[in-house]
Amino acid sequence: MNAKTSKSGAGNEAPLILVDGSSYLYRAFHALPPLTTSKGKPTGAIYGVANMLRRIPDEYGSDNIAVVFDAKGKTFRDELFEEYKANRPPMPDDLREQVEPLHELVKALGFPVLQVSGVEADDVIGTLADQAIDAGQRVVISTGDKDMAQLVREGMTLVNTMTGKVMDRDGVKEKFDVWPEQIIDYLALVGDTSDNIPGVPKVGPKTAAKWLNEYETLDAIIENADDIKGKVGESLRDNIDQLKLSRELATIRTDVALDVKPGELQMNERDTENLRRIFIECEFRSWLEQLDANEGGSSDEDAAPAGDLDVEYETIFTEKALDTWLEKLEKADLFAFDTETTSIHYMEAELVGLSFAVEPGKAAYVPLAHSYAGAPEQLDRDAVLKKLKPLLENPERKKVGQHMKYDMHVLEHYGIQLKGLAHDTMLESYVLNSTANRHDMDTLALAHLGVKTIKYEDVAGKGKKQLRFDEVGIEEAAPYAAEDADITLRLHQALWPRLEKERSLRELYTDMEVPLASVLQRIEHNGVLIDRQLLADQSHEITEKLAELERKAFDEAGQEFNLGSPKQLQAILFEQQGLPVIRKTPKGQPSTAEDVLQELAGDYALPAIIMEHRALAKLKSTYTDKLPNMIAERTGRVHTSYQQAVAATGRLSSSDPNLQNIPIRTPEGRRIRKAFIAPEGYRIMAADYSQIELRIMAHLSGDESLVKAFQDDKDIHRATAAEIHGKALDEVSDEERRSAKAINFGLIYGMSAFGLAKQLGIGRNEAQQYVDLYFERYPGVKRYMEETRERAKQQGYVETIAGRRLYLPEINARNAQVRQYAERTAINAPMQGTAADIIKRAMLKLDAWLADNDIDAKMIMQVHDELVFEVAEGDLDHLRDATVEQMVASATLDVPLKVDVGVGMNWDEAH
Repeated sequence: MNAKTSKSGAGNEAPLILVDGSSYLYRAFHALPPLTTSKGKPTGAIYGVANMLRRIPDEYGSDNIAVVFDAKGKTFRDELFEEYKANRPPMPDDLREQVEPLHELVKALGFPVLQVSGVEADDVIGTLADQAIDAGQRVVISTGDKDMAQLVREGMTLVNTMTGKVMDRDGVKEKFDVWPEQIIDYLALVGDTSDNIPGVPKVGPKTAAKWLNEYETLDAIIENADDIKGKVGESLRDNIDQLKLSRELATIRTDVALDVKPGELQMNERDTENLRRIFIECEFRSWLEQLDANEGGSSDEDAAPAGDLDVEYETIFTEKALDTWLEKLEKADLFAFDTETTSIHYMEAELVGLSFAVEPGKAAYVPLAHSYAGAPEQLDRDAVLKKLKPLLENPERKKVGQHMKYDMHVLEHYGIQLKGLAHDTMLESYVLNSTANRHDMDTLALAHLGVKTIKYEDVAGKGKKQLRFDEVGIEEAAPYAAEDADITLRLHQALWPRLEKERSLRELYTDMEVPLASVLQRIEHNGVLIDRQLLADQSHEITEKLAELERKAFDEAGQEFNLGSPKQLQAILFEQQGLPVIRKTPKGQPSTAEDVLQELAGDYALPAIIMEHRALAKLKSTYTDKLPNMIAERTGRVHTSYQQAVAATGRLSSSDPNLQNIPIRTPEGRRIRKAFIAPEGYRIMAADYSQIELRIMAHLSGDESLVKAFQDDKDIHRATAAEIHGKALDEVSDEERRSAKAINFGLIYGMSAFGLAKQLGIGRNEAQQYVDLYFERYPGVKRYMEETRERAKQQGYVETIAGRRLYLPEINARNAQVRQYAERTAINAPMQGTAADIIKRAMLKLDAWLADNDIDAKMIMQVHDELVFEVAEGDLDHLRDATVEQMVASATLDVPLKVDVGVGMNWDEAH
């Protein structure tokens, strides 16, 4: 490929990364085993923090970063409250001894280090994060500190780099049961024993969350304190005076006077002399070896020999050298293969060169189309591909690649159907552990080989001045490209033995994921035909509708304003119109987030207008304007990319464009599907598994009533309502069926009684009664959930029916909310993962059926539980029957699988 970064799916603007160094210092000291030098000098915390830091810039593709530590001395919080942190024991001597060496090491690695007197690291991070967000930049805060959750908002996420856990707004709600804007009030109520923040005695996390969900703010809780009964109510009333202090102590400041701006925080050149001294003193031998292996002791991000073997990388300019390598490839039991191109978008990519490896350390690059001024003469591309075609199309000559689906696309542009794909290192990593953050080559090389690979930016530059690969000098391109093949082969040799030991995982990999890559490549290459004019007409109508909504909003507000400005919206909604404040931002301003406006839209006209305007504007920018511009020149069609190694459960995801997320609940959204059309003489056929996850739940739980309802082909939601209410099916009202449907699907996704109450618009107690009745009527479901939770706790993972594993590192966490989230995932993942496995099997079966039958049809899309085909009118009945037969035969459950099929001139009609 032209860029290794493209193999990880990178593409967004680089974020500002703020690392809470003090948080990780303590966590590394307490979490990792003690490490000392031969002279007894402690180094465990230094190693733990530095090891984590070394990965961050590459993981996020950003050099805009800072590591923030607490400064020595007291802070403003000590002045507010003399007892602040008084309970915290003094820093252990073994840790204190590591602080200064760590600071030196972090600076030597090139990280900007910040310490500001009078405030804590949290306040510095909060201020920088706020400034960056205001400037329109994304922010990632790397921390293990729960207090930081109060900073989370759109564009700002937390990541625990030691565990890989990422937390956005929904993640905060999931973990604490309150929104980020409520975290300060939550912390004030609960208090913090480690910081000696008083809080309210007898008020724990559950009580605090319950009150905030009911009253929304601490001020409202205080106003209604007399209504809160029992001893906890007494405790609240007795401690109201100190609550304001607790809130102030818990509030992270975002207005610290700093000498540096977010954009100025850039990685520096590494101080190799100091690094070598520190590595020697701390006896970090492997890091020292990596450092010394680089030319002139430069950064280990530069080109370095992969592993301990000497490398022999050859650049092929002659027919004779090519023939010699062809002989090696013909004789090899397995060889690694990679393409270098002009674009990460497979339909636009032109081939620039090829690389091969036959054993670790021995690889070659064949430049074919480097076109810069002064480029040396290269072998003719067509002639080389003609020689390679028999080898590449020979299914007996086994190949291994990294994200080989991309390379298959590129070769197809030149009339080569790549066959013999035996292994894909991205998929090997994914099947071994789908919950790992990334499966790109650079990340895998570091994790499994201890190797820092050459980055695309190292050879092509960065930003606007970045070169296409055909513009990169061959002397720089060749080691980068050859290393691609070399590292791929080494990764396979590291990962495959682990898969071989686990039969279910091995079969999942060899029988499903690897062959599916070829099927997905065909679906992607088929593409889908788009009615450009229909989308243009819709865009025009949406533009007029947006203008009309804008006028309505102005009339409702009594003035003109910017509908996209939160500040102006705050002033109009909450100051001028006096609407109730649902939630506040971290700065204490009324929130205008989407869920807030959605809640207000039920009772007030202006929020409803704003919501409609936002939805239409997003539809226009994401689909009606964008899709026509994504039509490929080669084919006149739109081609998505299906990602196999993203979703932990095994589900496929779609990108560039995302065809799995087109809204269908509004007429405007459904109209977009009308633009997905069939050519003349053809039809669109959509085949969709009906209620597949509920059917899997019935199978896994073995609940007699649930199984029988499906076996009898009953309306499952009406049958559930009948069970819960003790009624006959024909006596169930539509409202009762709606409630039962919410329970059926809600339980699969771990919905609580609180969530059910909100969805149905009923009281929490009533919702809990629904849930209790459900489990009474379906005891097998309850038993399955309890047994699954227990099994997950014992083995640390859950499995699909096919043996796909989802690891749950937090299933035994001490924090109840973190643990409960993992438990809900444990229950849902086997169902969602099994559904993903079933439709993947169906895709394999149908792809093979299409190849074996003389039928004019092709698969053009996969959308979760649905497959979409383009089929000639005369072959429609044949395909319909075969599709239902193959999809139903893709799994054997205790309940029948059901497939709904629709046909039309466009995708919407096919529904």
